[in-house]
Amino acid sequence: MDKKNALRAGALTAGTTLMMLLMSSPALALTPDDGDQPGSGLSVAETLGLFVVAPVVIFGIIAGLVMVLDKSRKQQA
Repeated sequence: MDKKNALRAGALTAGTTLMMLLMSSPALALTPDDGDQPGSGLSVAETLGLFVVAPVVIFGIIAGLVMVLDKSRKQQA
């Protein structure tokens, strides 16, 4: 029974993946729609700053605030 369920799950996963790949067509992204006004592209430094550095900094700020404002630590007297 276990092998049958695994085969069914694998077939379902493969079918779903295939349908998603067939339904999405990245080639349509190359043809601009009416009214599109694309801006200039990002440089490598801008891309790294936006998608790597900024999230790490935001995570650090949130983690720092949580550690500083943590009330569960016992105060030393």
